[in-house]
Amino acid sequence: MRIYDTDPATLQALRGSNIELTVGILNANLQQIAASQANADSWVQTNIRSYGDVRFRNIIIGNEVSPIRPETSQYVPFLLPAMRNIRAAINAAGLGQIKVTTAVETEVLDPATNFPPSKGEFRAEVKPFLDPIVAFLVDTGAPLFTNVYPFFAYMNNMAQISFNYAFLQPNSGIIADGVYYDNLYYALLDTMNAALEKSTARMFAPAQNGPRKPPPEQGGGETGASTDGGTDATASIENARIYNNNLIRVVKNGTPRRPNKPIETYIFGMFDENEKPGPEIEKHFGLFYANGQQKYPIDFS
Repeated sequence: MRIYDTDPATLQALRGSNIELTVGILNANLQQIAASQANADSWVQTNIRSYGDVRFRNIIIGNEVSPIRPETSQYVPFLLPAMRNIRAAINAAGLGQIKVTTAVETEVLDPATNFPPSKGEFRAEVKPFLDPIVAFLVDTGAPLFTNVYPFFAYMNNMAQISFNYAFLQPNSGIIADGVYYDNLYYALLDTMNAALEKSTARMFAPAQNGPRKPPPEQGGGETGASTDGGTDATASIENARIYNNNLIRVVKNGTPRRPNKPIETYIFGMFDENEKPGPEIEKHFGLFYANGQQKYPIDFS
């Protein structure tokens, strides 16, 4: 499971469940965590150490913080210091197996180099921000989470993207640089993988420090499809069922750029967010309605 904040009631419910949990620190809390090691130590003690019978897997510091997003750009100076402080606090608590990372959106990729996937590169204005974060992840062996939404890519470009390619259905696929891609999810992940490899090369020049590998499990993160947007028939329960069940099948295999390596992926989300402000389509990504009723069968096996 992935939750965006350390909600005490949720953590209490997961005690002894053996469910691996990825927890987040909200963007609004980054400045406080970055301000001092003592603040980070206190956060770990309250939200992690106090729940010793919860299986914590990752701590995601912030969500989609980026200098190109007006709503999150104010948090850019605090993200990496917060990540470092939480990492130090986790190590001091003897919990070094928990990975400390962050989550980015695919908009950090340069649209001029997004095809073929091997050409993937970060936007010029993002590199000074993300390159040091990538270096931190390489040094600590942590993954980078990427929120990947073929659903939105398809909705925004139906003229050029086929439904089957976006929804992981059987199709003829495409050949890119001699590599075969049969779904948009893989293509988006490998574009990010290529960008991360270039970032690692910039931060760890072989002549200075020896070759370094990019962060592991690149491309992990959240994905999903809306079941009701009120604007397009594509946002339907049936199409969400198709996408999410197909997703479970393909993430076991890894991408063409990183084959045979399962992709750590979180389906967004468990419940509809019926009280969420903004576009109607954003409120209906749940596997369950807000009242807890399941919308459609899904097989996680």
